[in-house]
Amino acid sequence: MFPSNVSLTPKSRLAVHRRIALGTWSAPDDPTVHGTLKLRADPMLDYLAALREQTGQRVTITTAVARAMAVVLREVPDANAIIRWGRVYLREDIDIFVHVAIEDEKTGKPDLSGITLRHVDRRDMVDLARELDASVARVRARRDASMTRTRNQMRRMPQVLVSSALRLLSFLTYTLNIDAAVFGAPRDPFGGVALTNVGSLGLDTAYVPLVPYSRLPIFLAIGAVKREPVVVEDPNGTERIEIASVLSLHATFDHRVLDGSHVAQVANILRRVFNDPEATFGRLEP
Repeated sequence: MFPSNVSLTPKSRLAVHRRIALGTWSAPDDPTVHGTLKLRADPMLDYLAALREQTGQRVTITTAVARAMAVVLREVPDANAIIRWGRVYLREDIDIFVHVAIEDEKTGKPDLSGITLRHVDRRDMVDLARELDASVARVRARRDASMTRTRNQMRRMPQVLVSSALRLLSFLTYTLNIDAAVFGAPRDPFGGVALTNVGSLGLDTAYVPLVPYSRLPIFLAIGAVKREPVVVEDPNGTERIEIASVLSLHATFDHRVLDGSHVAQVANILRRVFNDPEATFGRLEP
């Protein structure tokens, strides 16, 4: 036997998400592109505050980003796509996946789950916020039967089979396009875009890796809203510095689906929506 290069001890009692992660990725060899967009957040924060006051519903920045991304997918349909049989296919529906931080019920350690918001482009912010709150509560309380069943199956599966099982499920449900409910899994569980609010975890910046079995071309990490100095141009052309609320969005793109021109369109739409949310989502009563 050769001497050990590194002293190692196997980690035991892995959380379900960690088991899935180990079965998902191999050594880096992918078309990933990363980018960060900083948005003036004050108009959107004021809009959300007015919504909360008028409706009594908690409406968060995650809800706002989800609804804004639905506008993006409607106006840039090339971004709402999957790859199957080596070709790009456009999705007809606009569904958005939102990560949910939970605690593993067996190990007590931090874990990840998620929910999918359906037909986001057809719904208003209050409706989305209400569903988001209810769905997050259901997932954390282990009352989402489909998600609980899937997690239990992954927990019981031998680790050596996880990678093959995920690839097989992705092939059946996306390449062959068979409803995942036939296999006891949620139907199309990831939608067209995935959102992760890393700001709620205390992080300013994070880039989410592409998850092959999800077939998602965009993962978006929502950073914390920060007060920062920004340059403002007055109508007379002079510039000044003021302190403003700034939201950072950190994106991971699949370069097989999106290129620089698409990303520029996405950025411009998000700037437009955040600069004047009333123009997109409807004017509020004073």
